[in-house]
Amino acid sequence: MRHVVSYAYHEVLNPATGQVVERVRATTAAEVDEAVALAAQAQRAWSAASPADRARLLRRFAAVVDGHLEELAQLEVREAGHTIGNARWEAGNVRDLLDFAAGGVERLSGRQIPVAGGLDITILEPLGVIGVIAPWNFPMPIAAWATAPALAAGNAVLLKPAETTPLTALRLAGLALEAGLPEHLFQVLPGAGGEAGNALVEHPGVAKIVFTGSTRVGKQIMEKSAALVKRVTLELGGKSPNIVFADSDLEAAVAATPMSFLDNSGQDCCARTRILVQSSVYDRFLDLLAPAIESIVVGDPADENTQMGPLISQAQLDRVRAYVPDEPKGIRGSAPDGPGFWFPPTVLTDLAPDAPAACEEVFGPVAVVLPFDDEADAIRLANATEYGLSGSIWTRDIGRAIRVSRAVAAGNLSVNSHSSVRYSTPFGGYKQSGLGRELGPDALTAFTETKNVFISTEA
Repeated sequence: MRHVVSYAYHEVLNPATGQVVERVRATTAAEVDEAVALAAQAQRAWSAASPADRARLLRRFAAVVDGHLEELAQLEVREAGHTIGNARWEAGNVRDLLDFAAGGVERLSGRQIPVAGGLDITILEPLGVIGVIAPWNFPMPIAAWATAPALAAGNAVLLKPAETTPLTALRLAGLALEAGLPEHLFQVLPGAGGEAGNALVEHPGVAKIVFTGSTRVGKQIMEKSAALVKRVTLELGGKSPNIVFADSDLEAAVAATPMSFLDNSGQDCCARTRILVQSSVYDRFLDLLAPAIESIVVGDPADENTQMGPLISQAQLDRVRAYVPDEPKGIRGSAPDGPGFWFPPTVLTDLAPDAPAACEEVFGPVAVVLPFDDEADAIRLANATEYGLSGSIWTRDIGRAIRVSRAVAAGNLSVNSHSSVRYSTPFGGYKQSGLGRELGPDALTAFTETKNVFISTEA
């Protein structure tokens, strides 16, 4: 009797309408095992290729992505509910990451270390097969954060996208083949975290796991990886402060505040959801902030004028709603009624610093405003969280900006802006916001092993 395999499928929904976009078959644990074997074989040939050839193929991959930017952006709008402007930026970011990583291939050099009696050199060798588990909030760029440098360093990549957002990842894998990357070098394995994700984490043939997601799941991955002494890079949760001092350009601080936590509907680990305002300007800040929040355009993400789209799913909508009182104090914008997973921009006031909305990651368009007395109080409040990913400091005093930047326990800080992520600079968190760094000039080395070789000259 022939054995019949029953496959599971996941429905990808358009968050703006709740309608099914596509059904995608989930990868089984057995298929992950097969993918690892094929990836290992492809990786050996890829790492043996000359650096110039690897760099040339990655640049070609970037060029092919560039030729499909609008297609990728529209796909991101449909599966993730991102505004079209954001989605175009994200597709462009994938292209730029590939270009940036390609530039590092021929500069991935070791060192010559002075020693007695011979010559000592270090060699940076690829790890092998890299497992990348990407989130649903920024499916394209965050997948590329790991994939581009891992490939550039000579590794193979198995990418497991989030169950809700696999479509752009699958398309990127197709574009990689179109660009001429070897078959099986970059594979996308859609499926459930409990099966495909676990199979990657627990597979002895996967040398490293790069995970972006919740701190809870990150801890589980770290624990499972420890059994194999497997390397991990973890980019986890955040509850980032936006610190506004009385001496700042208050109008500029207010103008930048809405999108510091409403970008991607607040589904951003860097979102500045704790707005800390010096007491002497607290009332004035709220007076200025109200019209800015109320004017945010929430609606069809495919509309060029939309500033904020829907949440990713009904489950996420329910989660966000649970953090907000039925009659909240503060400022509320508007959101569409009817189908889709909509929640209005919301700023909560008169909350205690230890209230759930003030100290837990909501992952939605909700921020809290808390007053502080002086610089020491601002630092105390900023650090009163288990997270330490990002944050902003608004002040005209450069000495204060430096002091506070050094005192706030976070991996990525901005002064008089809300910039957090550039592909050319390192990104990662303190405390329970993660482990390791991504992006920047050292991104490729995170996917290598250092080998030391001593050559005696005293023969």
